[in-house]
Amino acid sequence: MGNKDARRYPVISLGAEHLVIGHLMRRNVLAYKAPPNNEGYDLICIHPDPKKSTKQIRIQVKSRYQTDSDRAFPVKDKTFEAFDYLIVVFLNNGYYYKNRPVRDGITEPEFYTLPLGFIKNNHQKTTSGWERVLTKGKDMEQYKNERGFEIIANELGIPYPGTENT
Repeated sequence: MGNKDARRYPVISLGAEHLVIGHLMRRNVLAYKAPPNNEGYDLICIHPDPKKSTKQIRIQVKSRYQTDSDRAFPVKDKTFEAFDYLIVVFLNNGYYYKNRPVRDGITEPEFYTLPLGFIKNNHQKTTSGWERVLTKGKDMEQYKNERGFEIIANELGIPYPGTENT
């Protein structure tokens, strides 16, 4: 499977959303999945103690399964007002574009919690109407993995587990 045909794997896409939910809940952020095909966002995040906060954060999840992807992902500008953060998950399931065995490219997934400003600044609309966000070569370390999940926890006012009284 070394060709460049676009393939869709609904199970893998759903898995990316569940991975994000698991990582957010690991950080004590209560995360709920929106109904399937909900427009604009995939998850709702809230404080686990409803007496402490009623704020909610809407998250859109995008994923790429190919380790050798171009690190871009589709986003329509009409959805910009429907989410607060976009978490892109590079699942790194293997090589699909290189003439190498697919499984040689398997590595750990990467998560980037991107604020709307980052999405707007790196959004591109082609003449054919295709819309995407380009991330290749961008410095995104501040949004990666735990640092990114911490952004959401901090915005919701959720202390790190075990540090509430320190």
